[in-house]
Amino acid sequence: MRNVGLLLVLLLVAVPAVIAADGAPSATAVICTGVKDRAPEGAAEKFAASAGRLTCFSELHGVKEKIVHVWFHGDKEVAKIELPVKAGRWRTWSAKSIPATWTGAWRVEVRDSAGAVLATANFTVE
Repeated sequence: MRNVGLLLVLLLVAVPAVIAADGAPSATAVICTGVKDRAPEGAAEKFAASAGRLTCFSELHGVKEKIVHVWFHGDKEVAKIELPVKAGRWRTWSAKSIPATWTGAWRVEVRDSAGAVLATANFTVE
């Protein structure tokens, strides 16, 4: 009987923690050359300067309203793209033209409507 009581206490503590963790918003950020059938194509961490246009693909869970893809070249913000979220699990993407002279370190931050960073993708244009 004592073991049953201990098990009950553990369940009362553990189950709410698991539910809270599952309900937390999450996102991915993948840099790629395009999207086909709602999936990233040509995903990489390094791209040629001749790529011309790159895409940030995100899969979202538990995010409400919208997200924002914020594109950075080095530490300079170069684009901010708002994307609607219409379901508990949602896939979306944004694209950015990359001038051939803008080589070096890049990143895209996926932010929720309050500005919290949910995911970051770092990549290099060479």
